[in-house]
Amino acid sequence: MFRQALLALALIPFSFAQISEDFEGGWDEAAWPIYATDCNQGGKVALDSTTAHSGTNSIRVDGAGGFCGHIFFGTTSVPSGDVYVRTYLKASKALTDSHVSFITMPDSAQGSNKHLRIGGQSKILMYNRESDDATLPDLSPNGIAASKALPTGDWQCFEYHVGTDGTIETWLNDVAIEGLTLKSGVTNANGAQWQRSAVKPKITGIYFGWESYGGDTNTFWYDDISISSTRVGC
Repeated sequence: MFRQALLALALIPFSFAQISEDFEGGWDEAAWPIYATDCNQGGKVALDSTTAHSGTNSIRVDGAGGFCGHIFFGTTSVPSGDVYVRTYLKASKALTDSHVSFITMPDSAQGSNKHLRIGGQSKILMYNRESDDATLPDLSPNGIAASKALPTGDWQCFEYHVGTDGTIETWLNDVAIEGLTLKSGVTNANGAQWQRSAVKPKITGIYFGWESYGGDTNTFWYDDISISSTRVGC
């Protein structure tokens, strides 16, 4: 069920709040609404009781091809400082050479209706900054080698950290991904494109689903989501 562990009830700022959701109480669509900017054609979100990381329920997202086939679900209950996200996810198909996203976050630092996105291209996991289309890592041979593919057909623990100083950290099944790590004051040899901008993310929502900028389709499942001001872990 939706558990907002208010480590921040009246005395602690919301920056320390934590949200955890395992969907065992169903899908609360008021707390986790559908998100599809500009258009919504063909994508579907549903509670699924046939597969789960824990318990019996997860959220299934059937993503259609093309931008307007996008669909997400998520929350605007985001800590005001550093943000740590942990989700267990399962993909039915491998990432291809085409650009896709499976997490999108409205980012006010980039301007109106712009997003910090996590997804894939060149068959590997990557970040994409919508305002200038920068990627982390660079999609060079070395940058591609510094990231990882997303395994399919089974549950994976995916975690990331977005810091107020521009830090980005990413873990897959508790293992840090070098190409998806960027710390303030430390140069990432595979992040030249990303580091050309001084924008520091200020995310106002976190949404899980599918967005394809070509014809790729996929089905993703999400379970045991945690959003916190400190790392939760797998």
